[in-house]
Amino acid sequence: MSSNTPVSTPHIPAPPVPYAKTVLMPGDPLRSEYMAKKYLENPILVNNVRGIHGYTGKYNGKPVSIMASGMGVPSIGIYSHELFSFFGVENIIRIGSMGAYSPSLPLRQLVIAVSASTDSNFISQFSLPGTFAPTADWSLLKKAAEIAEKGKMNYSVGSVLTSDRFYNDDPESYKKWAKMGILGVEMETAALYSVAARLGKKALSILTVSDNLATGEELSAAERQTSFDDMVILALGLVQEN
Repeated sequence: MSSNTPVSTPHIPAPPVPYAKTVLMPGDPLRSEYMAKKYLENPILVNNVRGIHGYTGKYNGKPVSIMASGMGVPSIGIYSHELFSFFGVENIIRIGSMGAYSPSLPLRQLVIAVSASTDSNFISQFSLPGTFAPTADWSLLKKAAEIAEKGKMNYSVGSVLTSDRFYNDDPESYKKWAKMGILGVEMETAALYSVAARLGKKALSILTVSDNLATGEELSAAERQTSFDDMVILALGLVQEN
Protein backbone atom coordinates (compact mmCIF):
# COMPACT_ATOMS: atom_id res chain seq x y z
CA MET A 1 0.00 0.00 0.00
CA SER A 2 3.05 2.28 -0.04
CA SER A 3 5.17 3.90 -2.68
CA ASN A 4 8.33 5.99 -2.66
CA THR A 5 7.34 7.76 -5.90
CA PRO A 6 5.81 11.19 -5.20
CA VAL A 7 2.39 11.59 -6.77
CA SER A 8 -0.47 14.01 -6.40
CA THR A 9 -3.37 13.02 -4.17
CA PRO A 10 -6.67 14.86 -3.70
CA HIS A 11 -5.16 16.72 -0.73
CA ILE A 12 -1.38 16.79 -1.33
CA PRO A 13 0.24 17.82 -4.64
CA ALA A 14 3.48 16.31 -5.91
CA PRO A 15 6.04 18.27 -3.85
CA PRO A 16 8.86 20.34 -5.36
CA VAL A 17 11.25 18.48 -3.04
CA PRO A 18 10.58 15.11 -1.37
CA TYR A 19 8.95 14.81 2.03
CA ALA A 20 11.38 13.75 4.73
CA LYS A 21 11.04 10.30 6.28
CA THR A 22 9.81 12.01 9.46
CA VAL A 23 6.98 14.54 9.44
CA LEU A 24 6.13 16.71 12.42
CA MET A 25 2.39 17.36 12.38
CA PRO A 26 0.75 20.18 14.34
CA GLY A 27 -2.96 20.68 13.84
CA ASP A 28 -2.91 24.42 13.07
CA PRO A 29 -1.53 25.48 9.64
CA LEU A 30 -0.26 28.74 11.13
CA ARG A 31 1.60 26.77 13.78
CA SER A 32 3.27 24.63 11.09
CA GLU A 33 4.36 27.76 9.25
CA TYR A 34 5.70 29.32 12.46
CA MET A 35 7.64 26.16 13.39
CA ALA A 36 9.09 25.65 9.92
CA LYS A 37 10.32 29.23 9.62
CA LYS A 38 11.71 29.29 13.15
CA TYR A 39 13.44 25.90 13.30
CA LEU A 40 14.18 24.62 9.78
CA GLU A 41 17.11 25.50 7.54
CA ASN A 42 15.89 26.68 4.11
CA PRO A 43 12.26 25.52 4.49
CA ILE A 44 10.50 24.95 1.16
CA LEU A 45 6.71 25.09 0.88
CA VAL A 46 5.61 21.64 -0.33
CA ASN A 47 1.87 21.86 0.29
CA ASN A 48 -0.71 24.61 0.60
CA VAL A 49 -3.83 22.87 -0.70
CA ARG A 50 -6.82 24.00 1.42
CA GLY A 51 -4.41 26.20 3.37
CA ILE A 52 -2.71 23.19 4.96
CA HIS A 53 0.86 24.48 5.10
CA GLY A 54 3.58 21.87 4.64
CA TYR A 55 7.33 22.53 4.55
CA THR A 56 10.47 20.48 4.04
CA GLY A 57 13.85 21.65 5.23
CA LYS A 58 16.68 20.55 7.48
CA TYR A 59 17.31 20.66 11.20
CA ASN A 60 20.99 20.44 12.11
CA GLY A 61 21.60 19.08 8.63
CA LYS A 62 18.94 16.34 8.78
CA PRO A 63 15.85 16.44 6.50
CA VAL A 64 12.52 17.01 8.25
CA SER A 65 9.05 18.00 7.11
CA ILE A 66 6.47 19.94 9.09
CA MET A 67 2.89 19.81 7.87
CA ALA A 68 -0.43 20.62 9.49
CA SER A 69 -3.06 17.92 9.98
CA GLY A 70 -6.08 20.18 10.24
CA MET A 71 -8.57 19.62 13.03
CA GLY A 72 -10.03 16.31 14.14
CA VAL A 73 -9.98 12.60 13.34
CA PRO A 74 -11.19 12.76 9.70
CA SER A 75 -8.56 15.35 8.75
CA ILE A 76 -5.53 13.67 10.30
CA GLY A 77 -6.83 10.34 9.02
CA ILE A 78 -6.62 11.66 5.46
CA TYR A 79 -3.22 13.37 5.71
CA SER A 80 -1.48 10.58 7.63
CA HIS A 81 -2.79 7.95 5.22
CA GLU A 82 -1.64 9.88 2.15
CA LEU A 83 1.78 10.75 3.57
CA PHE A 84 2.44 7.17 4.65
CA SER A 85 1.03 5.56 1.52
CA PHE A 86 2.21 7.81 -1.32
CA PHE A 87 5.08 10.05 -0.19
CA GLY A 88 7.59 7.72 1.45
CA VAL A 89 6.97 8.95 5.00
CA GLU A 90 7.91 6.47 7.74
CA ASN A 91 7.29 8.43 10.95
CA ILE A 92 4.68 11.02 11.89
CA ILE A 93 5.06 12.87 15.16
CA ARG A 94 1.95 14.79 16.15
CA ILE A 95 2.75 17.95 18.08
CA GLY A 96 -0.44 19.45 19.41
CA SER A 97 -2.41 20.81 22.33
CA MET A 98 -4.63 19.01 24.80
CA GLY A 99 -7.05 19.76 27.58
CA ALA A 100 -5.94 18.26 30.90
CA TYR A 101 -8.34 16.31 33.09
CA SER A 102 -6.22 16.36 36.25
CA PRO A 103 -5.75 19.50 38.37
CA SER A 104 -2.15 18.36 38.90
CA LEU A 105 -1.26 18.92 35.22
CA PRO A 106 -0.20 22.57 34.78
CA LEU A 107 -0.44 24.63 31.61
CA ARG A 108 2.43 23.93 29.15
CA GLN A 109 3.12 20.50 30.68
CA LEU A 110 4.26 18.02 28.02
CA VAL A 111 2.33 14.76 27.66
CA ILE A 112 3.74 11.89 25.60
CA ALA A 113 0.74 9.78 24.62
CA VAL A 114 1.34 6.06 25.08
CA SER A 115 -2.20 5.27 23.94
CA ALA A 116 -5.44 6.95 22.92
CA SER A 117 -8.95 5.92 23.89
CA THR A 118 -11.61 7.41 21.65
CA ASP A 119 -15.31 8.17 21.24
CA SER A 120 -14.84 8.25 17.45
CA ASN A 121 -16.18 5.61 15.07
CA PHE A 122 -13.00 5.81 12.94
CA ILE A 123 -11.65 2.39 13.90
CA SER A 124 -14.82 0.58 12.82
CA GLN A 125 -13.61 0.73 9.20
CA PHE A 126 -11.08 -2.00 9.96
CA SER A 127 -13.86 -4.52 10.80
CA LEU A 128 -11.99 -5.96 13.77
CA PRO A 129 -13.59 -8.71 15.88
CA GLY A 130 -13.05 -6.77 19.11
CA THR A 131 -11.81 -3.46 20.48
CA PHE A 132 -8.55 -2.10 19.06
CA ALA A 133 -6.24 -0.13 21.39
CA PRO A 134 -4.38 2.58 19.41
CA THR A 135 -0.84 2.88 20.80
CA ALA A 136 2.34 4.78 20.07
CA ASP A 137 5.41 3.27 18.48
CA TRP A 138 7.54 2.11 21.39
CA SER A 139 10.91 3.10 19.89
CA LEU A 140 9.74 6.69 19.31
CA LEU A 141 8.09 6.90 22.73
CA LYS A 142 11.15 5.55 24.55
CA LYS A 143 13.49 7.99 22.79
CA ALA A 144 11.13 10.91 23.43
CA ALA A 145 11.01 10.14 27.16
CA GLU A 146 14.81 9.85 27.27
CA ILE A 147 15.27 13.20 25.50
CA ALA A 148 12.73 14.89 27.79
CA GLU A 149 14.44 13.43 30.85
CA LYS A 150 17.88 14.50 29.69
CA GLY A 151 16.60 18.00 28.91
CA LYS A 152 14.89 18.25 32.30
CA MET A 153 11.58 18.98 30.60
CA ASN A 154 8.36 18.95 32.59
CA TYR A 155 6.58 15.93 31.08
CA SER A 156 4.26 12.99 31.73
CA VAL A 157 3.73 9.74 29.84
CA GLY A 158 0.21 8.34 29.79
CA SER A 159 -3.07 7.75 28.02
CA VAL A 160 -5.24 10.41 26.41
CA LEU A 161 -8.73 10.58 24.93
CA THR A 162 -9.26 11.38 21.26
CA SER A 163 -12.69 12.94 20.97
CA ASP A 164 -14.85 13.91 18.01
CA ARG A 165 -16.43 16.64 20.12
CA PHE A 166 -14.90 19.93 21.18
CA TYR A 167 -18.18 21.08 22.74
CA ASN A 168 -19.71 18.33 24.87
CA ASP A 169 -23.38 18.41 25.84
CA ASP A 170 -22.35 16.94 29.20
CA PRO A 171 -19.53 19.17 30.52
CA GLU A 172 -18.93 16.81 33.45
CA SER A 173 -18.37 13.70 31.31
CA TYR A 174 -14.59 14.18 31.40
CA LYS A 175 -14.63 12.99 35.02
CA LYS A 176 -15.61 9.50 33.85
CA TRP A 177 -12.48 9.30 31.70
CA ALA A 178 -10.33 10.86 34.41
CA LYS A 179 -11.25 8.11 36.87
CA MET A 180 -9.75 5.60 34.37
CA GLY A 181 -6.43 7.43 34.42
CA ILE A 182 -6.90 9.37 31.16
CA LEU A 183 -4.68 12.45 31.39
CA GLY A 184 -6.67 14.65 29.03
CA VAL A 185 -8.42 15.14 25.72
CA GLU A 186 -7.39 16.04 22.16
CA MET A 187 -8.85 15.29 18.73
CA GLU A 188 -6.38 13.38 16.53
CA THR A 189 -4.11 10.80 18.17
CA ALA A 190 -6.28 7.67 17.99
CA ALA A 191 -6.69 8.08 14.24
CA LEU A 192 -2.97 8.67 13.70
CA TYR A 193 -1.99 5.62 15.75
CA SER A 194 -4.58 3.47 13.98
CA VAL A 195 -3.48 4.50 10.48
CA ALA A 196 0.18 3.94 11.37
CA ALA A 197 -0.62 0.46 12.72
CA ARG A 198 -2.63 -0.47 9.62
CA LEU A 199 0.13 0.69 7.25
CA GLY A 200 3.08 -0.65 9.25
CA LYS A 201 4.48 2.80 10.02
CA LYS A 202 5.52 4.64 13.20
CA ALA A 203 3.65 7.38 15.04
CA LEU A 204 3.85 9.34 18.28
CA SER A 205 1.87 12.20 19.81
CA ILE A 206 3.65 14.78 21.91
CA LEU A 207 1.12 17.17 23.43
CA THR A 208 1.20 20.38 25.45
CA VAL A 209 -1.46 21.19 28.03
CA SER A 210 -3.24 24.28 26.70
CA ASP A 211 -6.14 24.27 29.15
CA ASN A 212 -7.30 22.37 32.19
CA LEU A 213 -10.93 21.29 32.51
CA ALA A 214 -10.57 20.73 36.25
CA THR A 215 -9.12 24.16 37.09
CA GLY A 216 -10.51 26.32 34.26
CA GLU A 217 -7.05 27.64 33.30
CA GLU A 218 -6.28 28.13 29.60
CA LEU A 219 -3.80 29.62 27.14
CA SER A 220 -4.88 32.17 24.53
CA ALA A 221 -5.06 31.29 20.83
CA ALA A 222 -1.91 33.33 20.18
CA GLU A 223 -0.04 31.51 22.97
CA ARG A 224 -1.08 28.15 21.50
CA GLN A 225 0.48 29.09 18.16
CA THR A 226 3.81 30.32 19.41
CA SER A 227 4.63 29.18 22.95
CA PHE A 228 5.06 25.41 22.62
CA ASP A 229 8.82 25.45 22.06
CA ASP A 230 9.65 22.52 24.39
CA MET A 231 7.31 20.24 22.44
CA VAL A 232 8.91 21.20 19.12
CA ILE A 233 12.44 20.85 20.47
CA LEU A 234 11.56 17.40 21.80
CA ALA A 235 10.14 16.32 18.45
CA LEU A 236 13.15 17.68 16.56
CA GLY A 237 15.40 15.80 18.95
CA LEU A 238 13.65 12.63 17.83
CA VAL A 239 14.35 13.52 14.20
CA GLN A 240 18.05 13.78 15.03
CA GLU A 241 18.09 10.29 16.52
CA ASN A 242 15.89 8.56 13.93
